[in-house]
Amino acid sequence: AVCLVFLFHLPSALVVIVTLPIAIIMSFICMFYLGVTSNIMSLSGIAIAIGTMVDAAIIMVENAHKRLEDWEHQGRPGSRTDVIIEAAKEVGPSLFFALLVITVAFLPVFTLQAQAGRLFKPLAYTKTFAMLFSAFLAITLTPVLMTLFIRGKIRPEEKNPVSIVLHKLYEPVVRFALRFRKTVIVIAMVIMALTAYPFMKMGTEFMPPLYEGTLFYMPVTMPGASVSEVSGLLQMQDKILKTIPEVAQVFGKAGRAETATDPAPLEMFETVINLKPEDQWRKGMTVDKLKDEMNDALSIPGVANSFTMPIKARIDMLATGIRTPVGIKILGPNLEEIEKIGIALEHHLRDIPGTRSVYAERVMTGYFLDIEIRKNDAARYGLTVDDVGEVIQAAIGGMNLTTTVEGRARYPVNVRYPRELRNDVDKLKRILVPAMTANRPVAFEGAAMAASPPSPQVPLGEVADFRIVKGPTAIKSEEGLLTAYVFIDFSGRDVGGYVEEAKQKAATLKIPEGYRLVWSGEYEFLVKTQERLKVVIPLTLFVIFVLIYLNVRSAAKTAIVLLSVPFSLVGAFWLLYLLNYNMSIAVWVGLIALAGLDAETGVVMLLYLDLAYEKWKKEGKMRNAQDLRESIMYGAVKRIRPKLMTVATILLGLVPIMFSQGTGADVMKRIAAPMIGGSLTSIILELIVYPAIYMIWQSRRLEKEEGLK
Repeated sequence: AVCLVFLFHLPSALVVIVTLPIAIIMSFICMFYLGVTSNIMSLSGIAIAIGTMVDAAIIMVENAHKRLEDWEHQGRPGSRTDVIIEAAKEVGPSLFFALLVITVAFLPVFTLQAQAGRLFKPLAYTKTFAMLFSAFLAITLTPVLMTLFIRGKIRPEEKNPVSIVLHKLYEPVVRFALRFRKTVIVIAMVIMALTAYPFMKMGTEFMPPLYEGTLFYMPVTMPGASVSEVSGLLQMQDKILKTIPEVAQVFGKAGRAETATDPAPLEMFETVINLKPEDQWRKGMTVDKLKDEMNDALSIPGVANSFTMPIKARIDMLATGIRTPVGIKILGPNLEEIEKIGIALEHHLRDIPGTRSVYAERVMTGYFLDIEIRKNDAARYGLTVDDVGEVIQAAIGGMNLTTTVEGRARYPVNVRYPRELRNDVDKLKRILVPAMTANRPVAFEGAAMAASPPSPQVPLGEVADFRIVKGPTAIKSEEGLLTAYVFIDFSGRDVGGYVEEAKQKAATLKIPEGYRLVWSGEYEFLVKTQERLKVVIPLTLFVIFVLIYLNVRSAAKTAIVLLSVPFSLVGAFWLLYLLNYNMSIAVWVGLIALAGLDAETGVVMLLYLDLAYEKWKKEGKMRNAQDLRESIMYGAVKRIRPKLMTVATILLGLVPIMFSQGTGADVMKRIAAPMIGGSLTSIILELIVYPAIYMIWQSRRLEKEEGLK
């Protein structure tokens, strides 16, 4: 479509149409042999690269059209094939380096670890494959296809209505920029400085919300709740959730599942909420609004709510142990003090705007029966500690007497007193302990006595003290210290901004010496990834600088090309701000990809300015400042067509992503948004500012070399 609109030549479009699927097929072959699976993220890598993959072919085709126009005006000296080959050689090397820069720009994505690495590395692999093969085809297959397909009548650019309009609009802009070049540069610097406003206003998060189509409700209540109380609470929650129109099904459980790998206590609930398709939701309803409505409906005293997604919750719990977006790990030597710190944090953080719930683990709220054997009293009856301990174990803990075989499965048979006896301390005190003998059957007062010779028996209360004591319900440790968690759920806030405010609030608490707070959950991954990118991105920009320098062989030209990066950040940050997107790993991936696109558009812009300059110089026209201005006008205005063609293909490949729906769309939109906004402002500023900068640089250089006035 771009070739048809700008060139009015259908066969030329076939060059692009043929090279694109070949590059994609070659990428799939690499994916197969390297074991990269076909999924949403790997296919997204090709999706965001499609517009860029054809840039080289489009620019080479356009340059061939321009050279064929000149060839027609000169009376057709030589052959058409030679003209096309020369046109390809003119721009081919620079385009190859530009595509190579786009490929290298994605190196930071390969350094991502953990969740971010698992998610974005397939995207990075496929985009890298696509760009590598595009660069290869640009210097091998594309020139051959050009000689085959660029035939017939070539419409001159001055007769193309699109080009006529572009020239009329752009020429006065360039003349103004060259006349007031210093003013234009100052205005550009002010515009770039104003970009600090949206950047400072944007929040930070680790990953954008990846809607799974299902919600996961994970409330907790106070430890010590009975099975009947927990069961009733679970049924109440399920009934409340089912009244919400968007809810299709509700499946809840309390406590641990029937598996050895689920250590959940009884007071912890897990409810899977299957939602109806979004087209059946109430008008204006979103996932966040739905969570808030559920949270308000489930405001039950003694219950701390938390909402997440099923897959995300499992990944977070396996990675950090924190099931909410943000959590605090309290590390220290004493569990009682840790619990006090957690409760204090719970009260302090509850008032922060956006907080749904804060729950500190009650690690010392377990009630235990402590039976302490009085050794002297036991010895008076001829009993040892082991004798008394065996009776206690048989009565309360239970003893495995045999094993039952059911098919291939084997289950131990455990015998102990029934619950109504085990829960009554007074009855436990009356358990009879056989005196003077060990390992005798245990009898209970009131039970049928075994038909055996009578032996001395002592009530357990005569040789042991019974106490109900509080203790830890579970003991966790990290880094050699005891640990307890504080779970924080919030809405309408970015993770980074919320944690910074929460840190300031927590700093007002006096933490005893030997205890410390570790902020975890999604925030932990955010900090680690940011620290890594702070090192990798500057190194990547240096590699890009070296690659561009190897192409242009000039530090000044390389610096001019890299000016496109801050130009693009203007549009990237403003569009992200207007879309209310937070800075996340997905956004950083988009910005990294944008840096490569900037280098490409900058190289193309500089290439045509250099070609025009060299043409004027070769023809002996470079005699004064006016000649320099005219050469820049020619390189900028007369060659605006290929520049806009490259940007048009990039945008046509990215804009559809912004209208996509379904799983993964939110992630892809945050990758595409900075690329779209950055490409728009980058090309606008490049078309205006580059000629002004080029004019200043070449004027000073020529004044030193030749005394040009």
